Amino acid sequence: MGLRRFRPEDGAEFTARVRESRELHRPWLFPPDDAAAYAAYAGRLIDDPSKEGYLVCAKDDGGALAGFININNIVGGAFRSGALGYGAFAHAAGRGLLREGLDLVVGHAFGRLRLHRLEINVQPANAASIALARACGFRLEGFSPDLLLVDGAWRDHQRWAITAEMRA
Repeated sequence: MGLRRFRPEDGAEFTARVRESRELHRPWLFPPDDAAAYAAYAGRLIDDPSKEGYLVCAKDDGGALAGFININNIVGGAFRSGALGYGAFAHAAGRGLLREGLDLVVGHAFGRLRLHRLEINVQPANAASIALARACGFRLEGFSPDLLLVDGAWRDHQRWAITAEMRA
């Protein structure tokens, strides 16, 4: 497994993987599935200093994209936090690649980025995402009704978090 930053030239493979993974992602996740949407999405991850985006690549599969992990809403100062979003692609689901990638991204966030806290917001019925958060050492901190607008409706979410001290 390897990680690398989003690049414009990854658009064709990324969007093809998203289209192959609709059944896995829905109703939780709606990543870009066409060239224009990918260009806008990747552009934000590349150009916005409050975001960092990483592609998870399967080394045993010729470097094929296995998923993605983003750190969003990066805030410095006394807060030093970020919010994680992620998704595996169907062909790589269940192989542990996203867990390995998430561990690396968390280490990077608490290391080079000098963040103190990361949060994952998960819809309560998304068992796979909750299992990943738990496996990576995140703790359940609470429940937020109507937290995020997903697929045209405000959805409830559980809040999972980890701090730098929890990783030490």
